[in-house]
Amino acid sequence: MNPMTPLWLDRPRAARPSLRGEASYDVVVAGGGIVGLLTGVLLARAGRSVAVLEARQVGDGTTGHTTAKVSLLQGTKLRRALSTNPPSVVRDYVAANREGQAWLREFCTVHGVDHQVRPAYTYASTRAGELRARAELSVAQLAGLEATWEEATELPLHVRGAVRLADQMQLHAMDLLDTLAAELVAEGGDLFEHSRVTDLHHGASGSEVETDEARLRARHVVLATGQPVLRRHGFFARLHPQRSYAAALRSPWAPEGMYLSADQPSRSLRSHPIAGGDELLLVGGYGHTTGRGEESAHLEELLAWARGTFGGEVTHTWSAQDHGTVTGLPYVGPMVPGRHDTWVATGFDKWGLAAAPAAALLLTKSILAEHGAGERPPWHRAFSSWTPREAVGVVRAARYNVGVGTELTKDVVRRRWRDAARSERPLSGVCTHLGGAVQWNDAERSWDCPLHGSRFAEDGSVLEGPAVCGLKKLDPKAGD
Repeated sequence: MNPMTPLWLDRPRAARPSLRGEASYDVVVAGGGIVGLLTGVLLARAGRSVAVLEARQVGDGTTGHTTAKVSLLQGTKLRRALSTNPPSVVRDYVAANREGQAWLREFCTVHGVDHQVRPAYTYASTRAGELRARAELSVAQLAGLEATWEEATELPLHVRGAVRLADQMQLHAMDLLDTLAAELVAEGGDLFEHSRVTDLHHGASGSEVETDEARLRARHVVLATGQPVLRRHGFFARLHPQRSYAAALRSPWAPEGMYLSADQPSRSLRSHPIAGGDELLLVGGYGHTTGRGEESAHLEELLAWARGTFGGEVTHTWSAQDHGTVTGLPYVGPMVPGRHDTWVATGFDKWGLAAAPAAALLLTKSILAEHGAGERPPWHRAFSSWTPREAVGVVRAARYNVGVGTELTKDVVRRRWRDAARSERPLSGVCTHLGGAVQWNDAERSWDCPLHGSRFAEDGSVLEGPAVCGLKKLDPKAGD
């Protein structure tokens, strides 16, 4: 087994150049996941000059760590979204996902990206889970999905019933990303790796984007970085960073459908075809707030359940970071209300492979509309980056930030301990985003911030934002 390496990334990967010097583009996109690459492709097709900047390598972010389901049935998400949004907005969210899924299916078909059409299920094993699943069925039907209730499933475990939605989709995440990257270049766009955005300045004639080794001028900037990098405009206070876990097994059993439990802990299941006509079993779930859990314990619980229920040999384990939002729906649009030069896309809450294509379509149409070349799609309000619906989600926002406050009160007593030497040169235990005390992640050997989800490698370098600077190196000879 290759420890904590996603199945999708366990293969040779293309090396792409980093960006140095100065240049000008119509649009600079930060983030080489599905949102960033697809936005770049669509804008390049529209004749705009585009550069996509990836801080590490394509696939190192959320898209390369997903379970790669492309489904309009998303666990119990619609039921939860209805608690903070009117039914019409939930219908718009489904319409957006339907358009995004249709675009992606056509892209995969045309470009030969292998994918499988499978039914999706939200299943329940307890009475409480059944109530949640039946509520999801009602909302799904209200939103226009042809979902049905099934009393029995193929699962080799006790199930009280499941919501079923036919003709959904699964794929290999890196097959998709590599094809999008090739399409971006073919359309005249530029793609740079190891080019982390570290600052952004606005001027009268456009924006200036800085990396460690480059300075770019652009009319528009898109931040498709999971969580928007930099400290500005408070998106970090409206997002809930979560880590969840996944594994691939050579098991005697693999499902025909794609499954997600309505019970807690969440448990995700799908198959993945491999050479020789066999299939791997992919399991996932057991999520928690980033930096606030014993990561190896969550992973071991997932593996114990998978081995005990299905049997088989584990070939890969990995984890992913996703972000929930106050409204329960993604934030896609202007970073600042009324200002249309910097755009964000975040908050996909584990369902980016259906919602992200819609986000890229919305970003592209919004940017083109600024120059009289198009208009936003009719479902755009479901993805609003700023909306009065935030007030309805005030309880959810308070819950996120009470947790942040609790972590801050712990900092005084643990920060000195966090400066311990876990590497050859001691590191500061203070996150470079807003000063939280980072926690050691024993499963992935990383430093994770429990405030807003920034993550750092063992040597202190940035793995995930919103931080853009690594942990400070300490002088072991210096005193306190």
